[in-house]
Amino acid sequence: MTLRFIGTTSDDGDCPTLYDIEGTDEILVQGERESEPEHLAQLRDVKESETFVRVPRSLLTRYAPRTGPPELQPFASVSHLFRDFKHTAWRLETRRGYASDRNSPKWPRFLAGEDIACGPDNTWRENVRAQTALGKRFERVRVADEPPSKGQKFLLASAPSNIAAGEDIRLLIRARAQELRLPEHDFWLFDSRVLVRFAFDDEDTTLGVYVTEDPAEVLAACQARDAAWHHAVRTEEFARRVRSTV
Repeated sequence: MTLRFIGTTSDDGDCPTLYDIEGTDEILVQGERESEPEHLAQLRDVKESETFVRVPRSLLTRYAPRTGPPELQPFASVSHLFRDFKHTAWRLETRRGYASDRNSPKWPRFLAGEDIACGPDNTWRENVRAQTALGKRFERVRVADEPPSKGQKFLLASAPSNIAAGEDIRLLIRARAQELRLPEHDFWLFDSRVLVRFAFDDEDTTLGVYVTEDPAEVLAACQARDAAWHHAVRTEEFARRVRSTV
């Protein structure tokens, strides 16, 4: 089963930390193992397989989920959010590739070395133009490897058309994302209030999304957004760095 990072109150990357065990209603707690003999002697009904860790109360207060786990739903069920949000739509992209990109008509052109930076308008870019004209913001941070994967290079090559429509797309090296302890899952965050987390299969195909307004989940996403945005660089700068190493 997959562990999903929820949050930590540690500033230096040490424990304690909370993880969601996906597919269950359980939370995994990481912390310092309890070793005080007097405390251990007072524990009741201890099974041989059990251990005990210490975590600060503030960790549970800040991050412990206050609602049940959301159910998986089709991505189409949240399409209205891209029109109805009031201020910001923010995306974290963490994967090395996406099946939707590989199935795109632009993919074979990209593999053939053609320029895919520009293209005709589509529904997505038309909506971005309409929303940004109202003063709203579409922003993304894409986590990239060193060197970038083929899927990441495709997104880098095709980004100019989305940027021209009004998106602000930035990139962050994976090693830095790991230092910042960013989540390793993709999500959209709308108005710092609604969190839409993606589920993928092993072939990078979107299975659906989990939607929540749980304060702990939204707070963790907001913190990830702020850290990622601070350290990420604009697409143009990242593209120059990639070209300089080729």
